[in-house]
Amino acid sequence: MKKEITGYLFDKTEEFLLYLGLEQQTVDRFDTAIMCGIVVIFTFILAEIIYRSLLFVIRRIVKHRKYAFLTKMLDSHRLRKQVYIVPPVIINAMLPLIVAEGTFLFGYLERVVWLWFTIAVVMALNAVLNAVGESAFSNSKYHDRPIKGFIQISKIAVYLIAVIVIISILTNKSPLYLIGGLGAFAAVLMLVAKDSIMGFVGGFLLLENDMVRLGDWIEIPGTSINGNVFDISLTIVKVRNWDNTIATIPPYSLINNSFINWRGMSESGGRRIARGYTLKLDNIKPCSDGMLRRLKKLDRELADYINKKIEQQIHGIARNTANPEGLANGSIDTNAGLFRAYADMYLHRHPMIRKDMLIMVRTLEPNETGLPIQFYCFTADTDWSIYESIQAEIMEHFASVMPQFELYPFQSAGARDTVISGLLEGQYPIERIDGIPYKTFK
Repeated sequence: MKKEITGYLFDKTEEFLLYLGLEQQTVDRFDTAIMCGIVVIFTFILAEIIYRSLLFVIRRIVKHRKYAFLTKMLDSHRLRKQVYIVPPVIINAMLPLIVAEGTFLFGYLERVVWLWFTIAVVMALNAVLNAVGESAFSNSKYHDRPIKGFIQISKIAVYLIAVIVIISILTNKSPLYLIGGLGAFAAVLMLVAKDSIMGFVGGFLLLENDMVRLGDWIEIPGTSINGNVFDISLTIVKVRNWDNTIATIPPYSLINNSFINWRGMSESGGRRIARGYTLKLDNIKPCSDGMLRRLKKLDRELADYINKKIEQQIHGIARNTANPEGLANGSIDTNAGLFRAYADMYLHRHPMIRKDMLIMVRTLEPNETGLPIQFYCFTADTDWSIYESIQAEIMEHFASVMPQFELYPFQSAGARDTVISGLLEGQYPIERIDGIPYKTFK
């Protein structure tokens, strides 16, 4: 059957060439080459028809539905690269009809066609991977994912397979035979390219475990790296520090060493404030009736709190924490406890503090400088400048109202304090001394 088809094709080709005016001797000498040329031309015409048809269909689809992947396939002749696979497939199927099997020419042409097919497949897969990467990056759902690294892994796998296939075609050996010899090659490669392999493996683990994404704020303790990740590949991670310098890190450094990723803070929508002052111990004292009356005028909510706490004391109820009546965490027994209650109420009513996250005012272990008091809460905005503004506002407010509770933060004495102390001991008039601490004297 194959011989009949081959004979028919050659006869028709010969008739056509003689009809065009070629001599019989020329036709007999170059009939195989002419037949190959005709087949090649036919396959390219068919590939162009397929390309135009696909182009028409995809453009019609994209016109009605904006599929990112199909739109990217229309760019940079990526769709045409898919059609490059058609000619070698058709030529390989028709080759036995043109050239006798088992001849030197048949074996040579068959290898050329298989090499052509392998290269065409590599080009087509690269085009598809590039389109997948660009469409995923433009998608808001995946734009922060390290798609680039996965695309690089896929490309490397494609290249490795293609190299093995090409070598097997050129040497006429089975691919399994070549893979068996890669063991010794891998041992040498581990010695020569250890850093590159470690970077590749580290980058793969980094991407596989989703440890870093584009846009993540990372910080590496003990280094100057502190900023946003703007590029991730298999061999390098680039970070733009807050001072606009660029830091490059090999992925295995992030795998082997600890680093801080602030992504969780950004995704939660709340950024923590955990700051405080150290109160002087000799200023902490019981609240007198006069102090309570005076502090009722400071804040209406504080006045209601004091009245309810006095009422609880009259009825013999002592509830300071987890109060079922919704009172703040604090007490009216000491000025420090009352200040703690005021700070708790202030944070709960602050418009830029998250009410659905932990709000706490606590004292830490006393030390040689006094009693540390900490304000613990989360801002409703994670932007750095806004966060710092909210934090500064809160700390400044507490510093200004502490003297109202007859509390003062610890400060190391400076030169001005020494001079002022000397002037006071020398009975210099107070009204003529600049820099007297606020609320020090009544």
